[in-house]
Amino acid sequence: MFEQLPTVPTSEELLDKSFRRASRASDDESMVQNAGNILSDNLSNLIRKFPSFEKLPPFYQEMADIIAGVDKIRISLSRLGWASRQIKLISREYTGKIRRSRGLDTAPERKSAFGRYSSVMRSIDKDLKFLNKARNLLRQMPTIDPAVPTILIAGYPNVGKSSFIVQVTGARPEIASYPFTTRGIFVGHFLRGEQKYQVVDTPGLLDRPLEERNDIERQTVAALNHLQGVVLYILDPSEHCGYPIASQLALAEDLKNWLKLPVLVTANKADILRWSGESDMLQMSTETGQGVGEVLDKLVSLLDGMPRYVAPEPDQNEEPIVPSRRT
Repeated sequence: MFEQLPTVPTSEELLDKSFRRASRASDDESMVQNAGNILSDNLSNLIRKFPSFEKLPPFYQEMADIIAGVDKIRISLSRLGWASRQIKLISREYTGKIRRSRGLDTAPERKSAFGRYSSVMRSIDKDLKFLNKARNLLRQMPTIDPAVPTILIAGYPNVGKSSFIVQVTGARPEIASYPFTTRGIFVGHFLRGEQKYQVVDTPGLLDRPLEERNDIERQTVAALNHLQGVVLYILDPSEHCGYPIASQLALAEDLKNWLKLPVLVTANKADILRWSGESDMLQMSTETGQGVGEVLDKLVSLLDGMPRYVAPEPDQNEEPIVPSRRT
């Protein structure tokens, strides 16, 4: 989603680039004009490279806000737009002055223009540095496609969540760390016919009661509601995971209250201990594969009964929306 965001240079890097190229010009007017064009164009291009966040899928909107702060990004982009316009005005002013100073020494005007360029650029140095930091964070956005039907894995640690992903995807999950969780995120995929499905485990998010989560984790749980998904909540009746069954059932109820997605509660480790609490609950063993296919069939049937996400058609000619400057 954000892989194409370019590195955002500092003000000094942009000034060095513009002055170095401008020095190749044969006269002061061209030097002022070339330096101004390079600075203004580079700032405008940076603005265009950032997406129009309100047109992203809701899941990515919320995740971008959690990870980098969408309002802060908009403010910094608007300041870059202001700087681009100011530099154009300065360029126009000083090229006019130089043009009218025929036969006179125009070096003072050139130096004054370069000084004002530097002042404008240094006033947005913090914005450039923030945008580069935001860019680096956004490029770490999880590869969870909101258009792909998703199975979210929930339950206390060590109940067999990652083992379930291995069973249904046939491969070790991709593991990556993101700003909203220090323990990584596991993503796997499988196909049914031509339909692709994704299986996601988010350690640190859906494995403990809501009151134990911080604000960022709560926001992330809310963002998960925007996925076209179902939740597989895995119980460990053997309690080998280290958590009593009563706590595990309480967490299942907690998640049902906070997630708007369907929740399928399933008992794991049936090869160790059969669950006797609810007769209609599906049971499986992610160790031996027993019952995993039945659980997966049920999850797929729930997903297939949900409306499909339809992404809006992109407008190739539309400029990103950049808000007016805030003071």
